[in-house]
Amino acid sequence: MPGFVHIVDDDVSFRRAVERRLTKAGYGVATYASAEHLLDRLPSDSVLGCILLDVRIPGMSGPQLQRRLSELGSTLPIIFLSGYPDIPTTVRTIKAGAVNFLTKPISSEELLRAIEQAIALHTSKYRQKTMLDIVRTHLAALTPRERQVFNFVIRGATNKHAARALGCTERTIKAHRHRLMEKMQVQCLAELVSVAERIGVLM
Repeated sequence: MPGFVHIVDDDVSFRRAVERRLTKAGYGVATYASAEHLLDRLPSDSVLGCILLDVRIPGMSGPQLQRRLSELGSTLPIIFLSGYPDIPTTVRTIKAGAVNFLTKPISSEELLRAIEQAIALHTSKYRQKTMLDIVRTHLAALTPRERQVFNFVIRGATNKHAARALGCTERTIKAHRHRLMEKMQVQCLAELVSVAERIGVLM
């Protein structure tokens, strides 16, 4: 199966038509009449897919749901749909991370192409998120002293400088450094600095 598509739209006939179209194309499909309905059954990031989201839906609007999903840490790409597109809304939602903005009525070709691109993006984002989660798990496994040494090392401090700052010998720093490199599963200093930057420890 090429992926799972979540359709959020209050138009029943539109939801059913798109669901039929996507099921025929081999996609898994779930439909929701409102943003709140989707939040009640929050889709898992671990299943590759995307969200087709109408801008104007009763209750929480499409852009409001987009913000909420972002707050919840969802990596599912969002494709906005609108029968009444306006440039400010389009620009605002794209800036907030939407991958596409389609105008109803939508041709099957245009819809399927947009979904294929969105799911390819989710594949990439999910792999990256998984990798960062693993790095954060490794970081959490460091002892308090190893974490102190880690903070010195990624900022370019020498063993001598770290030893003086922490009140221990250079030999002790070297031992901590060796263990933390093993725990972080990196081979060299450049790799350690790179993972620190990716998880936002080194800004």
